[in-house]
Amino acid sequence: MATVRIIGTPMDYGANRRGVDMGPSAIRYGGLADELERAGVESVDAGDLFVPRAEERDPDATPPSEGNAKFLREIEDVCSRLADEVAGTIDDGLFPLVLGGDHSVAIGSMNGSARDATLGAIWFDAHADLNTPRTSPSGNVHGMALAAVLGRGVFGDFEWAHAPAVRESSVAYVGLRSIDDRERALVRDSEMTAFTMSDIDERGITAVVEDALEVATTGTDGIHVSLDLDWLDPNAAPGVGTPVRGGVTYREAHSALETVSKRHDRDNVVRSMDVVEVNPILDEANETAGLAAELASSAFGKRIL
Repeated sequence: MATVRIIGTPMDYGANRRGVDMGPSAIRYGGLADELERAGVESVDAGDLFVPRAEERDPDATPPSEGNAKFLREIEDVCSRLADEVAGTIDDGLFPLVLGGDHSVAIGSMNGSARDATLGAIWFDAHADLNTPRTSPSGNVHGMALAAVLGRGVFGDFEWAHAPAVRESSVAYVGLRSIDDRERALVRDSEMTAFTMSDIDERGITAVVEDALEVATTGTDGIHVSLDLDWLDPNAAPGVGTPVRGGVTYREAHSALETVSKRHDRDNVVRSMDVVEVNPILDEANETAGLAAELASSAFGKRIL
C-alpha cells in the first residue's frame, strides 16, 4: 500500500445537524495515525481544508434551477478544492484518505479520483444518497451525493459534481436499510447493484463484499470506497447524524474492510477512500470516531491475526 495522505474536510453544509464538521478532528483524536501505523502503513497528514462556518452563510443563496438543495455554492467550493487535493495526491503517488464531514464530501473525493481514471465505487451506507434537488424531501445534499457524482437531474449540468468516469454499472451499495419511496424506485431503475442488510443476513458479509468488489472493479481502473459510519448499527456507532437500527455489527464492519484490503493486496484496486458522518456531539466517549480509525486501518491491511 502506498503512503496514505490524510485530507480533512470539516464540512457540514450537506447535513441536517451540525457537528460532523468536527469529524476529522475526532477521528484523528480517535487514534487514526496509530491505527495506520499498526497496519504497517506510513501516513502523512495534510491537515484540513478551510471550510467557512455554516452559520456565516446563507443556505439558499444559490438555489438550483429546480427543487431544493441547501448551501450549493459552498459545497461546490469545498468539493472543487477537495477534488484538486485528491487528484494531486494520486499524481504524487500517494493514497488519498478523506475524512469528513458529511457525505457530500464524497462528491469532491470521487471527482478527484476519477479525474484521470474510470472509477468504480463501493458505497457502505444505510442510505442510498440518490435523491436530487427535485426529489429530496429535505434539501440536504448529503442525501444526494451519489446522484451528484452520477450526474442525475440538475447535477448533470454541474461540472464540479458530475464525474462522467463513474458509471452506474460500476457502483455497488453494501448494507442499505433506510430508503424513501422515491429513492427505492430510483435504485431499482438504475444500473447500480444494491446489497441490502437482508442480503448480508442471508449470505454473510464476506460473500456480499466480494460480489460488490466484482461489480466495482469490472471494466474500471480502480475503485473508491465510501464509508458512512451510519452503515453500522447505532449500538456500535452512536455518534452519527442519521442513525438507523439494524446495521452491521462491529465485527461485520471489520470483516468487510478486511475483505476490501485483501482484494487490494491481490490486484491493487483501491484508488481512494473517504470516511464520513462522524458526529462527536452525538458520540459517547469518542467511540464512533475511534471505530472509524479502526475501520480505516482494516481497509489498509490491519488483521486480527
